[in-house]
Amino acid sequence: MRLLFIRFSSIGDIVFTTPAIRAAKQQLPGVEIHFLTKQNMKAITEANPYIDQFHYLDKDLNSTIEELKKHQFDYVIDLHKNFRTYKIKRALGVPALTYKKLSWQKLLLTKLHFNFMPVRHISDRCVDALAPLGVINDGKGLDYFVPNQIKLESTALPNTHKDGYIALVIGASFATKKLPIEKLQALCAQIKYPIVLVGGKEDILEGDQVASVDARKVFNACGKFNLHESALIVQQSKTVISHDTGFLYIACAYHKKTVAIWGATSPALQVEPYYPSQANEGAEMYYNSIVPSLPCQPCSNYGTKQCPQGHFACMRQQDISNIAAKANGYYEETIST
Repeated sequence: MRLLFIRFSSIGDIVFTTPAIRAAKQQLPGVEIHFLTKQNMKAITEANPYIDQFHYLDKDLNSTIEELKKHQFDYVIDLHKNFRTYKIKRALGVPALTYKKLSWQKLLLTKLHFNFMPVRHISDRCVDALAPLGVINDGKGLDYFVPNQIKLESTALPNTHKDGYIALVIGASFATKKLPIEKLQALCAQIKYPIVLVGGKEDILEGDQVASVDARKVFNACGKFNLHESALIVQQSKTVISHDTGFLYIACAYHKKTVAIWGATSPALQVEPYYPSQANEGAEMYYNSIVPSLPCQPCSNYGTKQCPQGHFACMRQQDISNIAAKANGYYEETIST
């Protein structure tokens, strides 16, 4: 049996598909797994041992379709569900299994604030799509794989951080998913342990501003490392604080305890931190930091450039002391075991 899985973006959404890919590979004898994503998302899946062949969409969808036709797939597993995946499914002309995207439920939640979302995480819904093939969720959580040749050098982080640190992911795809700089500075001031700021090149200047509160305690790693190296920084941390962004879910894949900070988006969209069903034998693995009783929250599936209401209360009213206390506690739990 040859299966084509499709998920074009983003980092977190692709990580969410990994339980379905793993379960299919391990539960379907002799199955051949192909995966189609965007060219710029290549790094996220390139080391996944459960994928046999990769396909990448750059610009020309028609050329991609012609290439896919050569492989004679038995099923298309559509874990994105948009116009492009519809066009691919129709062109390939083979049976397709599609996950429940819940588009209208998300629209009602973010625009009218009526919550009809079923309590079913997106990763579970990805696995659910495979039910006609007899595939079930193995309960092992998310995966993220770094190529063997990628290493984090012993000199990559300062000596002050060698005995342990908290990874603080300051980046996010949209402004309304990020704490303001002054809030991040206040958070770092209240954390008792060394901190590594994680983000891309676009976060360097903000990282410098945040690190200025204590240059010895806070190391700005933004823009200094590639995606895989940053993933290793998360893997080697004691615990992780993150906005709703891809590294939050990479941290889950490494079974790190996390503090998730929610602004424009929300756990109610069924995208909260996701762990193996038996993680740490029922111990608390994550904390969702969200401002309670905001009638406008969530306002978006993915975040926006600015607050639609203008007040940005979902981030400006975050309880920084509570976030710091949770992170300090998770750190201390880790070093005591």
